Amino acid sequence: MIPLSAYLAVSSVLFVTGLIGVLIRRNFIIILMSVEIMLNAANLNLVAFSSYLDSMTGQIVTLFVIAIAAGEAAVGLAIIIVVFRGKIATNVDQINLLKW
Repeated sequence: MIPLSAYLAVSSVLFVTGLIGVLIRRNFIIILMSVEIMLNAANLNLVAFSSYLDSMTGQIVTLFVIAIAAGEAAVGLAIIIVVFRGKIATNVDQINLLKW
């Protein structure tokens, strides 16, 4: 059996990779993918602890997180399509469309 620390190490590497992608990159798609990587790291933690503690709670919460991530991806892609159709910008720093 794989120890819990191995799952936590993989999850922390995934989370840090996603965090670096969000902080450094300025492309919409890469930022959205980085957020998804961070959510998957949290899901991996939930499932690993759920298996370690012999509980189904972490796996149930993981299903809710996956559903929320799917909604977030749909809304994020819709916003990206609207911005790209308007030819406003491809860089996150150059967009002020959603400001008052």
